[in-house]
Amino acid sequence: MNLVGIELGGTKCICTLGTQSGEILASVSLPTGSNADHTLNEIKASVRALIAKQAQSSAGFQPAALGIASFGPLDLNPASPNYGSITATPKPGWSQTPILRPLGAELNVPTLITTDVNGAALAEGQWGAAQGLSNFIYVTIGTGIGAGIVSNGHLLQGLTHPEIGHMRIPAARTADEQASVWAGSCSFHGDCLEGVASGTAIEARTGQSARTLPQDHPIWDVVAKALAHMCHNLTLTLAPQRILLGGGIMMGHAHVVERIRREFLLSLNDYTNLTQLIGDEAQFIQLAGLGDRAGPLGSLALAKAALQGSNPAS
Repeated sequence: MNLVGIELGGTKCICTLGTQSGEILASVSLPTGSNADHTLNEIKASVRALIAKQAQSSAGFQPAALGIASFGPLDLNPASPNYGSITATPKPGWSQTPILRPLGAELNVPTLITTDVNGAALAEGQWGAAQGLSNFIYVTIGTGIGAGIVSNGHLLQGLTHPEIGHMRIPAARTADEQASVWAGSCSFHGDCLEGVASGTAIEARTGQSARTLPQDHPIWDVVAKALAHMCHNLTLTLAPQRILLGGGIMMGHAHVVERIRREFLLSLNDYTNLTQLIGDEAQFIQLAGLGDRAGPLGSLALAKAALQGSNPAS
């Protein structure tokens, strides 16, 4: 069966054709503009073009299901009249935008929608570094920070999807811990996790893109401590078997992971002998396995669930 996936990110969209085994047959990327209707129309046109081209180059391509993994926040309550819509988002031009309805109508096949980070978590569970685990957390650290939480094999979802990027953490100081507390970059919460450790925060604080910063820049100590506190909170709240760190910041600066592990153990302070339960911290906190394929494969994993008639969040 052939699958179609759409990863709608805050910066770019990736439309993907693939199979149930996680094979990517074709894909195309386009920017996520500030005009939501225009971008959605471009996505639909791109999907049509991909399907037509694939049908010519193989023994026909008939889409059987669609998975949509979108930036959020999203309304994921099936009983809501706004189900499948982006709610209040700081991204200009996208608040209160329906996503599921216009994109789902394009193909008229079984369709599921969730957040982009939820989709990536599903992909890591099926084809990545969380295979065989029923309780794990995938965290993406890039322009923003988000997490997909898998509990007993299902995505964790309650009143809404988790928004761990906006958890409160101890105040972030410069490396020598002597300077005044930085206000943070989050327009909602200031120095929440995303306001301190995201790519946006790093650039706001240093005046440079995270991509250009050397390994010995003091900001990495701040980022590592903030993310270690995140891991502390997630571990004591959700007791995962593994925490996977992905996204552009982590993939571009893998050296930060070891600092996070070190600060994490210091923060836990061997509470209730958790370090014995965790075992090897290099296994417990590690880089995500799929790299930049996590997003496209996440949308395919969601399409696969739609095809099977299952909802990974239920």
